[in-house]
Amino acid sequence: VSVTIPMVVHDAFSALKALKNINNIDSKKVAITGWSLGGGVALFSAWEPIQLKLSPSLKFAAHLPFYPPCVAKPEVPNFTDSPLHILAGASDNWVPAKPCEELIYELNKLGYNNASITTYDDAHHSFDRESNVVKVDNAYRLEDCSLLLNEKGIVSTNTLISIPMKNGLMQKLGLMFCAEKGPTMGGNKIAREASFEFASNFMIEHLLD
Repeated sequence: VSVTIPMVVHDAFSALKALKNINNIDSKKVAITGWSLGGGVALFSAWEPIQLKLSPSLKFAAHLPFYPPCVAKPEVPNFTDSPLHILAGASDNWVPAKPCEELIYELNKLGYNNASITTYDDAHHSFDRESNVVKVDNAYRLEDCSLLLNEKGIVSTNTLISIPMKNGLMQKLGLMFCAEKGPTMGGNKIAREASFEFASNFMIEHLLD
C-alpha cells in the first residue's frame, strides 16, 4: 500500500468541499462509505480533530465504514455528531472486529449515541464479496497490532520504539513490528445480503428528509 488513511481522508474532504460548488447537490447531505482502507477513511473522517482541521465548516452527514482498521486508537476520542455505523466481520483477521467494538463501546460511554456497530458471525475480511474464503499471503494480519493516533493525525506504533507511519514506506516498516502476514478474505452470503440491506436503509434514513 503506497497511501495512508490520513492521505485519503484529506482527499475525501477535498471532494466534499468541491461538491459544495455544485448547485444541484446538497453538500450537507453527503455520506461517506468505504471498504478496508477506505473503511478507515469513512471512519476517521468522523474524527473531529481532523475534520476541524481540514473542513471546519462542512462535515459528512453520515459515515458507514465496512471492515475498517480500528487498531489505531485515537488519543483524543472526539468525533462529530454525524451518524457512524461500522460493519465488521467476527472472523476478520486482517482488520479485526474487536478494536472496532471497543471503540464504539468507548464512544457510547462518552455519550456518542450516534455511534454503533454490527458484527457478522463467521464473516471474514471482504465478507460482502461473492468469492470463496482464501488466504492472502502478502497482506498483514493486524490482530496483534496496537497503534496510536495522536491529536495531529499521525499514526504510530504502540511499541517500545515508536514509529510514526507518515507515509507508505513508514507504514510498512511499522507493521513489520506488530503484524504477521497471511490473513483470510472472502464472501459470506448472509453477511453480504444483510450488510447491503443495512447500508441501503442507513443511507435512506440519514440522507433523505
